[in-house]
Amino acid sequence: MQVAIVGLAGSGKSTVFNTLTGGHAETGGFGGLTVNVGVVKVPDERLSRLTELFHPRREVPADVTYIDLPAPPSPSDGGAGANDLPADALARLRNADALLHVVRAFENPAVPHAAGTVDARRDLERFDVELVLADLAVAEKRLEKLRTTGRHGTPTEREANEREQVVLERIVPGLGAGRPIRDLGLEDDEAKVVRGYRFLTEKPVLILVNVGEADLPAAAGTVAELMAGYEHRETLFDALSARIEMEVGELDEESAAIFREELGLAGSSLDRVIRLSYRLLGLISFFTAGPDETRAWTIHDGDDAVAAAAAIHTDLAHGFIRAEVVLCEDLLTLGSMAEARRHGKLRSEGKTYRVRDGDVIEILFNV
Repeated sequence: MQVAIVGLAGSGKSTVFNTLTGGHAETGGFGGLTVNVGVVKVPDERLSRLTELFHPRREVPADVTYIDLPAPPSPSDGGAGANDLPADALARLRNADALLHVVRAFENPAVPHAAGTVDARRDLERFDVELVLADLAVAEKRLEKLRTTGRHGTPTEREANEREQVVLERIVPGLGAGRPIRDLGLEDDEAKVVRGYRFLTEKPVLILVNVGEADLPAAAGTVAELMAGYEHRETLFDALSARIEMEVGELDEESAAIFREELGLAGSSLDRVIRLSYRLLGLISFFTAGPDETRAWTIHDGDDAVAAAAAIHTDLAHGFIRAEVVLCEDLLTLGSMAEARRHGKLRSEGKTYRVRDGDVIEILFNV
């Protein structure tokens, strides 16, 4: 899973990246052109407890790749020209599975806002408009080409062009009205037709409101105000103070817990961001466990046992016989696979079994 961190210069997006990944991306609101990439291990208490039970040679958590993209240039009208990003950055943005949009809601005289004032709603809406315009330019260009040359080619090619044109003729008016593609409710077959374009407004978005330390007690209210009237689909909101989280990340575990308690923080905001990234993309974790390793695997909610087998190795999916399945909590409570089987908690499931979050699975297969 790849999540692209985006936002205007000075929003704190690179600070968020550094804190999530332990990276050292340049910060300070200068909007450099570097693309920073970092892999984050997904915290999961269930995996740690499985490791304590099995004492394997190694533990392998799931991971998420976060990409810190350059802030888009600021045109004279105060907008954010997404299409003016360097080609590499724009390609990374289009190839991401989801967007993490950092919106500034903090005052800092040392990092003045390019527009002169801090206004989270204004920045959020302006950035949304630029993503819509970037998609509209791509969609209109392709639609124009289909209308002029789409009737050429073989019957199969003409049929494919007609399907694509129908979908684009639905998308373009929506974008022209300022609606992101994820709001249009495309059917699965329609989305498949235009999947290759990797439209920006089709991606789910986690909007992360970056507040100052003094504003932490009122962060929930700030988020509620932004959410009011913002009714786009596949969108989640959260808030944190990126600067505070970066400082906490430099402390040992005990000191960090004390610091969070003093600030009234229930837990790590960054762990919450990772969990929200999973939720945004409809992902779940299942586990494999044994003397060699305990490992967390990532699949989509609703995937079947064969998809889980394929996540481990394609050979397991091709030769799939059945899956031995037990819920993680049942296994931890009973203490062993043998006890889980004796109590009827370890089950044999076939190809169509829908994997649940927290399943511990062993795949039986033909070589």
